[in-house]
Amino acid sequence: MSGTTFRKTMIAACALALCSFQVSAQDLFAPVAQVDQRIITEFEVQQRQRFLRVLGASGSSRSEVIEELIRDRLREDETRQSGIVLGPDELAQGLSDFAARAQLSTEEFVEGLASEGIAEETFRDFVNVSIVWRDYIRARFGNRVRVDDREVDRAVDSARGNSGIEVLVSEIIIPAPPPRAEQVLEQAEAISQATTEAEFSDFARRFSATASRGAGGRLPWTPISELPPVLRPLLLALGPGQVTAPLQIPNAVALFQLRDIRETAAPQRSFSAIEYAAYYIDGGRTPEALARARAISARVDRCDDLFGIAKGQPDNVLDRGSLPPEEIPDDIAIELAKLDPGEVSTALTRAGGNTLVLLMLCGRTPALEEDQVIDRDAIATQLRNQRLNAFSETLLADLRAEADVRIFE
Repeated sequence: MSGTTFRKTMIAACALALCSFQVSAQDLFAPVAQVDQRIITEFEVQQRQRFLRVLGASGSSRSEVIEELIRDRLREDETRQSGIVLGPDELAQGLSDFAARAQLSTEEFVEGLASEGIAEETFRDFVNVSIVWRDYIRARFGNRVRVDDREVDRAVDSARGNSGIEVLVSEIIIPAPPPRAEQVLEQAEAISQATTEAEFSDFARRFSATASRGAGGRLPWTPISELPPVLRPLLLALGPGQVTAPLQIPNAVALFQLRDIRETAAPQRSFSAIEYAAYYIDGGRTPEALARARAISARVDRCDDLFGIAKGQPDNVLDRGSLPPEEIPDDIAIELAKLDPGEVSTALTRAGGNTLVLLMLCGRTPALEEDQVIDRDAIATQLRNQRLNAFSETLLADLRAEADVRIFE
Protein backbone atom coordinates (compact mmCIF):
# COMPACT_ATOMS: atom_id res chain seq x y z
CA MET A 1 0.00 0.00 0.00
CA SER A 2 1.49 3.38 -1.02
CA GLY A 3 1.40 6.59 1.00
CA THR A 4 -1.13 7.96 -1.51
CA THR A 5 -3.40 4.97 -1.06
CA PHE A 6 -3.08 5.33 2.69
CA ARG A 7 -4.24 8.94 2.55
CA LYS A 8 -7.13 8.16 0.23
CA THR A 9 -8.40 5.29 2.36
CA MET A 10 -8.02 7.21 5.60
CA ILE A 11 -9.51 10.58 4.62
CA ALA A 12 -13.10 9.39 4.78
CA ALA A 13 -12.61 7.93 8.24
CA CYS A 14 -11.06 11.18 9.45
CA ALA A 15 -13.58 13.58 7.93
CA LEU A 16 -16.07 13.23 10.76
CA ALA A 17 -13.38 13.66 13.40
CA LEU A 18 -11.95 16.74 11.72
CA CYS A 19 -15.27 18.53 11.48
CA SER A 20 -16.57 17.45 14.88
CA PHE A 21 -13.93 19.18 16.98
CA GLN A 22 -13.64 22.71 15.68
CA VAL A 23 -12.44 24.64 18.72
CA SER A 24 -10.28 27.72 19.18
CA ALA A 25 -6.52 27.37 19.52
CA GLN A 26 -6.56 28.22 23.22
CA ASP A 27 -9.21 25.55 23.89
CA LEU A 28 -6.95 22.86 22.46
CA PHE A 29 -4.75 23.08 25.53
CA ALA A 30 -7.55 23.35 28.07
CA PRO A 31 -7.31 20.64 30.75
CA VAL A 32 -9.74 17.77 30.27
CA ALA A 33 -8.49 15.51 33.05
CA GLN A 34 -5.74 15.34 35.65
CA VAL A 35 -3.83 12.37 37.06
CA ASP A 36 -2.06 13.48 40.23
CA GLN A 37 -0.12 16.53 38.97
CA ARG A 38 -0.21 15.61 35.27
CA ILE A 39 -2.73 17.24 32.92
CA ILE A 40 -4.49 15.69 29.92
CA THR A 41 -5.42 18.34 27.36
CA GLU A 42 -8.16 18.72 24.80
CA PHE A 43 -5.47 18.47 22.11
CA GLU A 44 -4.43 15.01 23.32
CA VAL A 45 -8.02 13.80 23.38
CA GLN A 46 -8.71 14.99 19.84
CA GLN A 47 -5.44 13.58 18.55
CA ARG A 48 -6.05 10.15 20.06
CA GLN A 49 -9.60 10.06 18.70
CA ARG A 50 -8.42 10.91 15.18
CA PHE A 51 -5.61 8.38 15.41
CA LEU A 52 -7.93 5.55 16.48
CA ARG A 53 -10.50 6.40 13.84
CA VAL A 54 -7.84 6.41 11.13
CA LEU A 55 -6.83 2.95 12.29
CA GLY A 56 -10.46 1.83 12.36
CA ALA A 57 -9.97 0.78 15.98
CA SER A 58 -12.69 0.49 18.60
CA GLY A 59 -12.74 2.62 21.75
CA SER A 60 -12.60 5.97 19.95
CA SER A 61 -15.53 7.65 21.70
CA ARG A 62 -14.59 10.74 23.71
CA SER A 63 -15.25 9.15 27.10
CA GLU A 64 -13.31 6.00 26.18
CA VAL A 65 -10.35 8.02 24.91
CA ILE A 66 -10.21 10.14 28.07
CA GLU A 67 -10.25 7.00 30.20
CA GLU A 68 -7.49 5.40 28.13
CA LEU A 69 -5.32 8.53 28.35
CA ILE A 70 -5.76 8.41 32.12
CA ARG A 71 -4.60 4.79 32.04
CA ASP A 72 -1.62 5.85 29.91
CA ARG A 73 -0.59 8.38 32.56
CA LEU A 74 -0.81 5.64 35.19
CA ARG A 75 1.27 3.32 33.00
CA GLU A 76 3.90 6.00 32.43
CA ASP A 77 4.20 6.86 36.12
CA GLU A 78 4.47 3.22 37.18
CA THR A 79 7.09 2.26 34.59
CA ARG A 80 9.10 5.45 35.18
CA GLN A 81 9.29 4.69 38.89
CA SER A 82 10.47 1.20 38.03
CA GLY A 83 13.23 2.59 35.82
CA ILE A 84 11.96 1.04 32.57
CA VAL A 85 12.65 3.32 29.60
CA LEU A 86 12.53 2.51 25.90
CA GLY A 87 15.77 3.24 24.05
CA PRO A 88 15.81 5.09 20.70
CA ASP A 89 16.53 1.95 18.70
CA GLU A 90 13.77 -0.01 20.44
CA LEU A 91 11.28 2.78 19.84
CA ALA A 92 12.29 3.04 16.18
CA GLN A 93 11.78 -0.72 15.77
CA GLY A 94 8.37 -0.49 17.48
CA LEU A 95 7.28 2.32 15.16
CA SER A 96 8.50 0.38 12.15
CA ASP A 97 6.67 -2.78 13.22
CA PHE A 98 3.45 -0.82 13.74
CA ALA A 99 3.67 0.91 10.34
CA ALA A 100 4.43 -2.42 8.66
CA ARG A 101 0.90 -3.60 9.54
CA ALA A 102 -0.29 -1.17 6.87
CA GLN A 103 2.57 -2.26 4.58
CA LEU A 104 4.23 1.15 4.97
CA SER A 105 7.55 2.41 6.23
CA THR A 106 7.58 4.54 9.37
CA GLU A 107 8.14 7.66 7.24
CA GLU A 108 5.21 6.84 4.94
CA PHE A 109 2.96 6.11 7.90
CA VAL A 110 3.87 9.37 9.64
CA GLU A 111 3.35 11.28 6.40
CA GLY A 112 -0.10 9.73 6.00
CA LEU A 113 -1.04 10.65 9.57
CA ALA A 114 0.21 14.21 9.12
CA SER A 115 -1.94 14.68 6.03
CA GLU A 116 -4.95 13.93 8.25
CA GLY A 117 -3.93 16.37 10.99
CA ILE A 118 -2.37 13.84 13.36
CA ALA A 119 0.95 14.77 14.95
CA GLU A 120 3.89 12.39 14.83
CA GLU A 121 4.16 12.68 18.64
CA THR A 122 0.69 11.13 18.97
CA PHE A 123 1.88 8.05 17.10
CA ARG A 124 5.17 7.90 19.02
CA ASP A 125 3.53 8.27 22.44
CA PHE A 126 0.96 5.57 21.64
CA VAL A 127 3.61 3.05 20.58
CA ASN A 128 6.07 3.97 23.34
CA VAL A 129 3.57 3.52 26.18
CA SER A 130 2.29 0.23 24.72
CA ILE A 131 5.74 -1.34 24.41
CA VAL A 132 7.09 -0.16 27.77
CA TRP A 133 3.97 -1.35 29.61
CA ARG A 134 4.04 -4.72 27.83
CA ASP A 135 7.68 -5.24 28.83
CA TYR A 136 6.98 -4.14 32.40
CA ILE A 137 4.05 -6.54 32.84
CA ARG A 138 6.09 -9.43 31.43
CA ALA A 139 9.00 -8.65 33.74
CA ARG A 140 6.83 -8.24 36.83
CA PHE A 141 4.32 -11.07 36.38
CA GLY A 142 5.88 -13.42 33.83
CA ASN A 143 7.15 -15.90 36.43
CA ARG A 144 3.63 -16.19 37.88
CA VAL A 145 2.09 -17.40 34.62
CA ARG A 146 2.20 -21.13 33.89
CA VAL A 147 0.47 -22.96 31.04
CA ASP A 148 0.51 -26.76 31.16
CA ASP A 149 -0.06 -29.32 28.41
CA ARG A 150 -3.61 -30.09 29.57
CA GLU A 151 -4.67 -26.50 29.03
CA VAL A 152 -3.07 -26.43 25.58
CA ASP A 153 -4.74 -29.75 24.68
CA ARG A 154 -8.16 -28.42 25.56
CA ALA A 155 -7.55 -25.18 23.71
CA VAL A 156 -6.42 -27.18 20.65
CA ASP A 157 -9.62 -29.23 20.77
CA SER A 158 -11.64 -26.05 20.94
CA ALA A 159 -9.74 -24.46 18.05
CA ARG A 160 -10.20 -27.53 15.84
CA GLY A 161 -13.92 -27.55 16.50
CA ASN A 162 -14.02 -31.36 16.29
CA SER A 163 -14.68 -32.28 19.89
CA GLY A 164 -18.18 -30.82 20.26
CA ILE A 165 -17.33 -29.51 23.72
CA GLU A 166 -20.20 -27.92 25.62
CA VAL A 167 -20.01 -26.23 28.99
CA LEU A 168 -22.49 -25.54 31.75
CA VAL A 169 -21.55 -22.20 33.27
CA SER A 170 -22.80 -19.75 35.88
CA GLU A 171 -21.94 -16.06 35.63
CA ILE A 172 -21.64 -13.00 37.83
CA ILE A 173 -21.05 -9.55 36.33
CA ILE A 174 -20.75 -6.78 38.91
CA PRO A 175 -20.90 -3.12 37.83
CA ALA A 176 -17.62 -1.39 38.73
CA PRO A 177 -17.62 2.32 37.81
CA PRO A 178 -14.22 3.95 38.51
CA PRO A 179 -15.10 5.22 42.04
CA ARG A 180 -16.00 1.65 43.09
CA ALA A 181 -13.50 -0.30 40.98
CA GLU A 182 -11.17 -1.26 43.82
CA GLN A 183 -14.01 -2.19 46.17
CA VAL A 184 -15.71 -4.34 43.52
CA LEU A 185 -12.44 -6.06 42.63
CA GLU A 186 -11.91 -7.00 46.28
CA GLN A 187 -15.48 -8.29 46.42
CA ALA A 188 -14.90 -10.33 43.25
CA GLU A 189 -11.69 -11.81 44.66
CA ALA A 190 -13.69 -13.07 47.64
CA ILE A 191 -16.43 -14.50 45.40
CA SER A 192 -13.82 -16.31 43.30
CA GLN A 193 -13.08 -18.47 46.36
CA ALA A 194 -16.60 -19.96 46.23
CA THR A 195 -16.45 -23.76 46.33
CA THR A 196 -20.07 -24.77 45.71
CA GLU A 197 -22.73 -23.99 43.11
CA ALA A 198 -25.14 -22.85 45.81
CA GLU A 199 -22.63 -20.36 47.21
CA PHE A 200 -21.82 -18.93 43.78
CA SER A 201 -25.52 -18.67 42.87
CA ASP A 202 -26.25 -16.82 46.10
CA PHE A 203 -23.56 -14.27 45.18
CA ALA A 204 -25.09 -13.96 41.68
CA ARG A 205 -28.53 -13.16 43.06
CA ARG A 206 -27.06 -10.53 45.38
CA PHE A 207 -24.53 -8.79 43.17
CA SER A 208 -24.85 -9.65 39.45
CA ALA A 209 -26.28 -7.12 36.98
CA THR A 210 -27.18 -9.64 34.27
CA ALA A 211 -30.56 -11.08 33.32
CA SER A 212 -29.42 -14.45 34.70
CA ARG A 213 -29.23 -13.20 38.29
CA GLY A 214 -32.76 -14.46 39.02
CA ALA A 215 -31.57 -17.96 38.11
CA GLY A 216 -28.52 -17.63 40.32
CA GLY A 217 -26.34 -16.80 37.33
CA ARG A 218 -26.97 -20.22 35.76
CA LEU A 219 -26.69 -20.39 31.95
CA PRO A 220 -27.81 -23.34 29.78
CA TRP A 221 -25.48 -25.80 28.05
CA THR A 222 -23.45 -23.76 25.57
CA PRO A 223 -21.02 -24.90 22.82
CA ILE A 224 -17.56 -23.68 23.76
CA SER A 225 -17.13 -22.31 20.22
CA GLU A 226 -19.95 -19.81 20.80
CA LEU A 227 -18.28 -18.28 23.84
CA PRO A 228 -15.86 -15.32 23.53
CA PRO A 229 -12.28 -16.34 22.70
CA VAL A 230 -11.04 -14.85 25.98
CA LEU A 231 -13.28 -17.20 27.99
CA ARG A 232 -12.61 -20.49 26.25
CA PRO A 233 -9.14 -21.29 27.65
CA LEU A 234 -10.13 -20.01 31.09
CA LEU A 235 -13.11 -22.35 31.32
CA LEU A 236 -11.33 -25.31 29.77
CA ALA A 237 -8.64 -25.04 32.45
CA LEU A 238 -11.23 -25.40 35.24
CA GLY A 239 -12.71 -28.44 36.89
CA PRO A 240 -16.44 -28.57 37.75
CA GLY A 241 -17.20 -26.26 40.67
CA GLN A 242 -14.13 -24.08 40.12
CA VAL A 243 -14.37 -20.34 39.49
CA THR A 244 -12.30 -18.14 37.20
CA ALA A 245 -10.19 -15.34 38.59
CA PRO A 246 -11.95 -11.96 38.33
CA LEU A 247 -12.01 -10.81 34.71
CA GLN A 248 -11.99 -7.03 34.43
CA ILE A 249 -14.11 -5.61 31.61
CA PRO A 250 -15.14 -1.98 31.01
CA ASN A 251 -16.92 -0.66 34.13
CA ALA A 252 -17.48 -4.19 35.48
CA VAL A 253 -15.86 -7.32 36.85
CA ALA A 254 -16.94 -10.77 35.65
CA LEU A 255 -16.61 -14.23 37.21
CA PHE A 256 -17.61 -17.62 35.79
CA GLN A 257 -18.10 -20.96 37.50
CA LEU A 258 -17.81 -24.16 35.49
CA ARG A 259 -20.66 -26.46 36.59
CA ASP A 260 -20.08 -29.24 34.08
CA ILE A 261 -18.42 -30.06 30.76
CA ARG A 262 -19.25 -32.67 28.12
CA GLU A 263 -18.45 -33.81 24.61
CA THR A 264 -21.20 -34.25 22.04
CA ALA A 265 -21.45 -35.82 18.62
CA ALA A 266 -22.70 -32.57 17.13
CA PRO A 267 -19.99 -30.67 15.21
CA GLN A 268 -19.02 -27.34 16.67
CA ARG A 269 -19.91 -24.21 14.78
CA SER A 270 -17.44 -21.42 14.27
CA PHE A 271 -18.11 -17.90 13.03
CA SER A 272 -16.12 -15.56 10.82
CA ALA A 273 -18.03 -12.46 11.98
CA ILE A 274 -20.64 -11.36 14.49
CA GLU A 275 -22.85 -8.36 13.75
CA TYR A 276 -24.29 -6.34 16.61
CA ALA A 277 -25.66 -2.91 17.46
CA ALA A 278 -25.15 -0.81 20.60
CA TYR A 279 -27.50 2.04 21.49
CA TYR A 280 -26.24 4.35 24.27
CA ILE A 281 -28.58 5.74 26.91
CA ASP A 282 -27.58 8.48 29.36
CA GLY A 283 -27.99 7.70 33.03
CA GLY A 284 -26.13 4.41 33.44
CA ARG A 285 -28.03 1.88 35.54
CA THR A 286 -30.45 4.40 37.02
CA PRO A 287 -34.13 3.34 37.15
CA GLU A 288 -34.94 5.96 34.50
CA ALA A 289 -32.31 4.71 32.04
CA LEU A 290 -33.26 1.06 32.59
CA ALA A 291 -36.93 1.92 32.09
CA ARG A 292 -36.10 3.65 28.81
CA ALA A 293 -34.09 0.60 27.72
CA ARG A 294 -37.07 -1.67 28.45
CA ALA A 295 -39.36 0.63 26.48
CA ILE A 296 -37.01 0.61 23.49
CA SER A 297 -36.59 -3.17 23.70
CA ALA A 298 -40.36 -3.58 23.46
CA ARG A 299 -40.39 -1.53 20.24
CA VAL A 300 -37.57 -3.22 18.32
CA ASP A 301 -37.34 -6.69 16.80
CA ARG A 302 -34.16 -6.35 14.75
CA CYS A 303 -31.08 -4.15 14.57
CA ASP A 304 -32.44 -2.03 11.72
CA ASP A 305 -35.22 -0.83 14.03
CA LEU A 306 -32.63 0.95 16.19
CA PHE A 307 -31.92 3.38 13.36
CA GLY A 308 -35.46 4.70 13.80
CA ILE A 309 -34.92 5.03 17.56
CA ALA A 310 -31.68 6.97 16.98
CA LYS A 311 -33.06 9.23 14.23
CA GLY A 312 -32.37 12.91 14.89
CA GLN A 313 -29.85 12.14 17.64
CA PRO A 314 -26.03 12.51 17.44
CA ASP A 315 -24.32 9.88 15.31
CA ASN A 316 -22.40 8.46 18.27
CA VAL A 317 -25.59 7.38 20.08
CA LEU A 318 -25.71 4.21 17.93
CA ASP A 319 -22.87 1.91 16.91
CA ARG A 320 -23.37 -0.97 14.50
CA GLY A 321 -20.64 -3.20 13.25
CA SER A 322 -19.58 -6.66 12.14
CA LEU A 323 -16.33 -7.99 13.59
CA PRO A 324 -14.44 -11.29 13.83
CA PRO A 325 -15.09 -12.83 17.27
CA GLU A 326 -11.53 -12.22 18.43
CA GLU A 327 -11.81 -8.47 17.76
CA ILE A 328 -15.00 -7.88 19.74
CA PRO A 329 -14.44 -6.25 23.17
CA ASP A 330 -14.58 -8.89 25.89
CA ASP A 331 -17.59 -7.51 27.75
CA ILE A 332 -19.64 -7.21 24.56
CA ALA A 333 -18.59 -10.68 23.40
CA ILE A 334 -19.68 -12.19 26.72
CA GLU A 335 -23.17 -10.71 26.37
CA LEU A 336 -23.52 -11.56 22.66
CA ALA A 337 -22.75 -15.21 23.41
CA LYS A 338 -26.00 -15.38 25.42
CA LEU A 339 -28.20 -13.80 22.74
CA ASP A 340 -30.11 -14.98 19.69
CA PRO A 341 -30.53 -12.55 16.76
CA GLY A 342 -32.95 -9.79 17.74
CA GLU A 343 -32.45 -10.26 21.49
CA VAL A 344 -31.02 -7.51 23.67
CA SER A 345 -28.89 -7.11 26.79
CA THR A 346 -28.70 -4.14 29.16
CA ALA A 347 -25.93 -5.49 31.40
CA LEU A 348 -23.18 -3.19 30.16
CA THR A 349 -22.26 0.46 30.68
CA ARG A 350 -19.76 2.92 29.30
CA ALA A 351 -18.36 6.35 30.33
CA GLY A 352 -17.48 5.26 33.83
CA GLY A 353 -20.91 3.74 34.40
CA ASN A 354 -22.78 6.88 33.31
CA THR A 355 -24.04 5.47 29.99
CA LEU A 356 -26.20 2.35 29.66
CA VAL A 357 -25.59 0.12 26.65
CA LEU A 358 -28.59 -1.45 24.95
CA LEU A 359 -26.85 -4.25 23.06
CA MET A 360 -28.59 -6.25 20.30
CA LEU A 361 -27.28 -9.23 18.37
CA CYS A 362 -27.95 -8.78 14.65
CA GLY A 363 -26.55 -12.08 13.38
CA ARG A 364 -23.60 -14.46 13.13
CA THR A 365 -21.75 -15.33 9.92
CA PRO A 366 -20.63 -18.99 9.86
CA ALA A 367 -16.98 -19.59 9.01
CA LEU A 368 -16.13 -21.61 5.94
CA GLU A 369 -14.92 -25.08 6.81
CA GLU A 370 -11.28 -25.62 6.10
CA ASP A 371 -8.39 -27.67 7.41
CA GLN A 372 -6.89 -25.98 10.42
CA VAL A 373 -3.20 -26.14 11.20
CA ILE A 374 -2.77 -25.93 14.96
CA ASP A 375 0.32 -24.20 16.37
CA ARG A 376 0.61 -25.39 19.98
CA ASP A 377 3.31 -22.86 20.80
CA ALA A 378 1.13 -20.03 19.50
CA ILE A 379 -1.81 -21.27 21.59
CA ALA A 380 0.35 -21.47 24.71
CA THR A 381 1.59 -17.94 24.06
CA GLN A 382 -1.99 -16.73 23.65
CA LEU A 383 -2.97 -18.31 26.97
CA ARG A 384 0.00 -16.70 28.73
CA ASN A 385 -0.79 -13.30 27.20
CA GLN A 386 -4.41 -13.54 28.35
CA ARG A 387 -3.28 -14.15 31.91
CA LEU A 388 -0.70 -11.39 31.76
CA ASN A 389 -3.44 -9.07 30.54
CA ALA A 390 -5.52 -10.00 33.58
CA PHE A 391 -2.58 -9.02 35.83
CA SER A 392 -2.26 -5.77 33.87
CA GLU A 393 -5.93 -4.86 34.31
CA THR A 394 -5.82 -5.61 38.04
CA LEU A 395 -2.72 -3.48 38.52
CA LEU A 396 -4.21 -0.58 36.55
CA ALA A 397 -7.36 -0.71 38.66
CA ASP A 398 -5.23 -0.54 41.81
CA LEU A 399 -3.14 2.35 40.46
CA ARG A 400 -6.25 4.29 39.47
CA ALA A 401 -7.79 3.82 42.88
CA GLU A 402 -4.62 5.16 44.55
CA ALA A 403 -4.11 8.12 42.18
CA ASP A 404 -5.79 11.53 42.39
CA VAL A 405 -7.80 11.37 39.15
CA ARG A 406 -10.04 14.23 38.12
CA ILE A 407 -12.13 14.67 34.98
CA PHE A 408 -13.18 18.25 34.23
CA GLU A 409 -16.23 17.57 32.03
